[in-house]
Amino acid sequence: MEVLSTLIRSTIPNYLKNLQVPSSIMGFARLSGSEWLQLLPFVGMLSLLSYVTYQAFRSKPAPKDSCVNLKIQKESSKVVNMVDIEELGDKVSYCRCWRSKKFPICDGSHNKHNEETGDNVGPLVLKRKEPLAAAK
Repeated sequence: MEVLSTLIRSTIPNYLKNLQVPSSIMGFARLSGSEWLQLLPFVGMLSLLSYVTYQAFRSKPAPKDSCVNLKIQKESSKVVNMVDIEELGDKVSYCRCWRSKKFPICDGSHNKHNEETGDNVGPLVLKRKEPLAAAK
């Protein structure tokens, strides 16, 4: 703790007091190489402080389409759909892009979504197995 106290109470003030800061813009042009090197830590700290302050206060861009589900059952804490296997029929397609107007059934909305975003999502397709006798 004493090192930090010495740094703050004497080292930094002495450094700043002995710093050769020109009083005009032309004065910077007349600085020698060693005087530029003496300015380097001060300019570096000032730059770092400015950058950190800028990053803290700049407005962050809103994430684009960060939620997968944009409109389906938003009042629920979790969307869960249950379907009895007996009700499936021979083949059914379920939406995985969350854009279907008939959710959870796929209506092909993923095609437009894929075209607009470059995504490659498609439906989950469930179909009954053909009986072994019919397959031969």
